[in-house]
Amino acid sequence: MTPAAARRTALAAQGFADSRPTGVPTRRHLQRALSRTQLLQLDSVNVAVRAHYAPLFSRLGPYPQELLEEAAWSHSARRPRLLVEYWAHEASLVPVEDWPLLRWRMRQYRDAPGRYWQAAACSPELAADVLAAVKEFGPISAGALERELGLQVQRARGSWWNRSDVKKVCEWLFAIGELTTGARRGFERLYELTERALPPEVHGAPELDEDEAARRLITKSAIALGVGTEPDLRDYYRLGPERSRRAVAELVEEGVLEPVSVAGWRHQGYRHVAARTPRQVSGRALLCPFDPLIFFRERTERIFDFHYRIEIYVPEPKRVHGYYVFPFLLDGELVARVDLKADRAVGALRVPGAFAEPGADRGRVVTELAAELRSMADWLGLDTVVVGERGDLAAPLRARTR
Repeated sequence: MTPAAARRTALAAQGFADSRPTGVPTRRHLQRALSRTQLLQLDSVNVAVRAHYAPLFSRLGPYPQELLEEAAWSHSARRPRLLVEYWAHEASLVPVEDWPLLRWRMRQYRDAPGRYWQAAACSPELAADVLAAVKEFGPISAGALERELGLQVQRARGSWWNRSDVKKVCEWLFAIGELTTGARRGFERLYELTERALPPEVHGAPELDEDEAARRLITKSAIALGVGTEPDLRDYYRLGPERSRRAVAELVEEGVLEPVSVAGWRHQGYRHVAARTPRQVSGRALLCPFDPLIFFRERTERIFDFHYRIEIYVPEPKRVHGYYVFPFLLDGELVARVDLKADRAVGALRVPGAFAEPGADRGRVVTELAAELRSMADWLGLDTVVVGERGDLAAPLRARTR
């Protein structure tokens, strides 16, 4: 494959070769987008918009955020829950039916809890009290659990049963699959018993052999990526290298993956046999830092020749492009970087900086970027787009958005 063909294959797999809905996106459009990405990463940063909402805007355009909220955190006989939270590519929303594919990870957390959960794993009495309280009151926050358990006052240092340990126990029970997120209040997790939140056929599904689970997860990675290296496929669900390599080899033997050579790629490429390679990819999208198309930075650089790092933790004087920068995708290329902030107090989408990539058609980039920023502002319920001073696109973009 040529690098351009690999790039178009990756874009098509992620849904960027699909036309955006002409009307208001519906649950059917949401399901189609999720079938492309396979998961949505969660992140607490709310500078512009939380990470799990943004990828759907990138693919569908302005959609009712309630569509995702209903799919992730509500359930009825008429509209069953579509998504559940768990550790996939970091904290993520995954399809409900994929929850059993991650039970091996839950068992690992139970058998070998990390440092954060060590005290929780060693406190079975508190864990039992938390489960009993969630059963009685859930969905419920960690803070409310502390009050119900009479632990709202910080205890002496060294006590297991203090304020922080209730949260740690909740997170450990989440990690081992006993609790899940029943609902959210803002970004606050409200814990619920997994057995009540998931359909019985999902919660009660037999546990898969770890190698079989890895094969299925690598298959899903390949569907989401279209074409990628073994490390690309491994990263999507954060699998271990040995198990990932074995799964890739077996899927090649089964005919699910096709080995390909991509010019300039250091590692062997693998294409999902159903992946398509369109002749061209058109359209525009702002990509949040945690979008599945770009969240593996090494792959982003290899496919798009685009070196990208999030600069939240970089001291302000040392930042190159800004605090929370969205790459701008236009006709299959990453052509600009846009620092974004939703100033909800004054109803403005602020653009402190905007920077064109070398060789980009700046006139067209400004036109398309201005339109996409206006669309994002409307979607977020913001009245204006306010462009700052930083970057070579700032002045023409400011003139275009007045």
